[in-house]
Amino acid sequence: MYENYMICEDGFENVTEDGAVTGFRFRIRITYYRGVVLSLIEALEVTVDGEEFPRDAITFTVRDLTYTQDELEADGVTRWEFGEKATINVRKPGGLSPGEHTIEAVQQLRLSYIPWPVRGEATKTLAVAA
Repeated sequence: MYENYMICEDGFENVTEDGAVTGFRFRIRITYYRGVVLSLIEALEVTVDGEEFPRDAITFTVRDLTYTQDELEADGVTRWEFGEKATINVRKPGGLSPGEHTIEAVQQLRLSYIPWPVRGEATKTLAVAA
């Protein structure tokens, strides 16, 4: 529904841990018009410049709580609210080169009153600072 607002303009950057670049992150909003509990997030998919990242390379952070996709399925209490920014973290040794990159993101939600998954898909070109 709100795919145009899914990938945020801020927060696209490489991640450095213990002096080494271990991946990158970007911020997203939910594409559904209401918030959901995290267990209703069925899948998060990320492709950057045509490179698709596996499920186990992607984590999700909301309000300083970080989850693997398997852990999301088990949290039926914590909510991701409409308009709230979450962070998608992607493990990629060396991160991304400085400059523009095309991000394709998918979030798939399971909603109790809709018999099929709701998929939000967006593409945006953003730059990683040098």
